[in-house]
Amino acid sequence: MTSISELSGVALTRPIVLTLGDPCGIGPEIVARAWSQAPDLTRGCFVAGDVGVMRRAMALLQHPLNFPVCEIESPLEALQMPPRCLPVLQVGSVAPVLTWGQIDSRAGKVAGDAVLWATRAALRGDVAALVTAPLHKEALHAAGAPYDQYPGHTELLQDEVAHYLGVPVSQLPVRMMLANEDLRTVLVSIHVSLRQALDAITQEQVAQTLRITDASLTRLLGRRPRIAVAGVNPHAGEGGLFGREEIDVLQPCVKQARQEGLDVQGPFAPDTVFMRARRQSNGHREFDVVIAMYHDQGLIPVKYLGVEQGVNVTLGLPLIRTSPDHGTAMDLAGKGLADASSLIQALRLARQMVGAG
Repeated sequence: MTSISELSGVALTRPIVLTLGDPCGIGPEIVARAWSQAPDLTRGCFVAGDVGVMRRAMALLQHPLNFPVCEIESPLEALQMPPRCLPVLQVGSVAPVLTWGQIDSRAGKVAGDAVLWATRAALRGDVAALVTAPLHKEALHAAGAPYDQYPGHTELLQDEVAHYLGVPVSQLPVRMMLANEDLRTVLVSIHVSLRQALDAITQEQVAQTLRITDASLTRLLGRRPRIAVAGVNPHAGEGGLFGREEIDVLQPCVKQARQEGLDVQGPFAPDTVFMRARRQSNGHREFDVVIAMYHDQGLIPVKYLGVEQGVNVTLGLPLIRTSPDHGTAMDLAGKGLADASSLIQALRLARQMVGAG
């Protein structure tokens, strides 16, 4: 599998926007650290959010890691900014000074407004991609309309894009891909309960996931991906002894996908398929990506391999969006201890996807 760390050498003709995340969490700090630790990656990028919040976050970095935060008026200004300067485009009114580590509806609104602005900028073509720092789902919901209808980033993006295209959300299926240096997984369902996730394992949902994954990774890799499908039940159902989802849903989907030309195999026992996708033989992995049936089935193996390197990618949208594979870490907020590795990896992958698009 091509290493994420090898995919950063893309010159930008349009800027990449990073959203600051929840102002009370570690989002603003890891964004500031990304500018300090990865100056080549952040050239031509800017932050959408609040200037004051980003200045306070930059102050958490010890000298000589910190440097000026500069307000810009338009995205294109980011392409001309000098090194060691963090450009921020103010979105909405100036945010109040908020308490680190506290869930606050005002913080949820600041975070939500930044994502909404960045999504619209991407749809207009003003930016090449967006990279979203973590927001807090409870704070987002507490911010009220329109944010109280969204479980997280993915659903907000999906709804806004559907509105822009003038289509129902149901006609714009999206999927979440989690990736690190060793493994990629794509989820059939995202932020729903486990009981609802099991109900979502239908032929339509699985077939959509396979097609979205194939199309997205073909653009990214320059070839059709080798796709493995994880089973639902122990031992992939053991021929129906432990459940029939594999027989009634997954096997017909795999057969149909292969008839359509997709390079897909399975369903495989879910306790071993992720190892098969990670294992190397002569420098190659057996599979490029694993289709996981529900949220934790896919996220646990990726996060176990290292949250600090994980990247979340939204597939199925007419824009590029990546994010770090972790949350707001309220217990670390304001202490100057946050690790920006996952955000830096998300930015690196976004730059590569811009070049592949």
